[in-house]
Amino acid sequence: MRETIKDAAGAWHHLLVGAGIALLGYLMAGVVVFTAFLTLTVLGAGVLPETVLLLRRIASWERRRTAALTGTAVPEAYAPLEGPLPARVRTALDDPGTRRDLLWLAAHSVYGMVLWCVSLPLWVVAPLVDGVWSGLAGRAPVALPLFRRLAALEADWARTLLTPAPSAARDAALAARIEQLTTTRAGAVAAHGAELRRIERDLHDGAQARLVALSMRIGLARRAYDTDPATARKLLDDAQDQAEQALAELRHVVRGIHPPILTDRGLAGAVRALAAGSALDVTVAVDGLEGPVPGAAAGTAADAPRAPAAVEAAAYFAVAEALTNAAKHSGADRAAVELARTRGGVRVVVRDEGRGGARDAGDPGTAAGTGGGSGLTGMRRRVAALDGTVRLTSPAGGPTVIEVELPCVW
Repeated sequence: MRETIKDAAGAWHHLLVGAGIALLGYLMAGVVVFTAFLTLTVLGAGVLPETVLLLRRIASWERRRTAALTGTAVPEAYAPLEGPLPARVRTALDDPGTRRDLLWLAAHSVYGMVLWCVSLPLWVVAPLVDGVWSGLAGRAPVALPLFRRLAALEADWARTLLTPAPSAARDAALAARIEQLTTTRAGAVAAHGAELRRIERDLHDGAQARLVALSMRIGLARRAYDTDPATARKLLDDAQDQAEQALAELRHVVRGIHPPILTDRGLAGAVRALAAGSALDVTVAVDGLEGPVPGAAAGTAADAPRAPAAVEAAAYFAVAEALTNAAKHSGADRAAVELARTRGGVRVVVRDEGRGGARDAGDPGTAAGTGGGSGLTGMRRRVAALDGTVRLTSPAGGPTVIEVELPCVW
């Protein structure tokens, strides 16, 4: 009985808020009429897009309320109000979502108030009926559940009126996809530019400087060869050291572009080499990226196919960045890396048991704390350029888990 009363109170609260929205609908009716009058005078056309945005916010609020009650989200599809004023006014007038929201608000102004008024007498009758029927007779409540049915009825009407047409939903999804691709393209361009600047800086400050020093020493050795062979020999020894250092710098730059170990040993082998060279004690678990093809018939000798080079590189650098951050900021002494082949791509999970609180500058919703920053942002951009996702979980006190999903076709 206690649970039934609690559920009825929650449903009645939903109806009460719905009645408030109905009253707000009466106020919005005046706003809409005033906006229409101003729009007809042309001078007040700038008010129309703002009124439509206000209407959208109210409708979105109702969608969230309906989803909270039923547990199923109500989709929305709106044309973006962007560009100069004439374009915004035209979009606001032509968008089917505007007419749908107006229809819902007009209908809700009626049924929202009616359902709430119907619920008021129930608070007099329902406790008495169910107090006898359920409390004394031990039967299931029959009157109090009516509050839930009234709230569900209001939610059903709201869902019917606010759900966009399939064509509008497709157009909205396409627009959202275009916006996402535009954002990821901008991130990929920024990451590419940063990578080029890093390569240029490494070449200029490293290999190029050593090659210049090598050229100078060879020139000095040539001049001293006839008059002072001992000095010439020492200069040539120094030149050989400079050449070896320049080669090491060039290898470092090449590894930053595409590690040769990826080509030679594949993703699993390259990650194991990363783990072996890490300052942490790292365990690596691999599922489906090496050995026989998962699900292959017995007796076949075909190895698991490799992911595309770009996917392997993104996964490799994600692991490298995650292990570097863990070694620098987490305070942990061990970490775990999981590589798995999924139906639609590659999943990478890096976990450490450090202090947590990692922060990603590219994800404002992540908890602030130590570590992270531009490195995780660069990882997110690299993965987003391949239409992948990065999820960071790092509560204070740990553990920190970075999960990367990279799509590809096997």
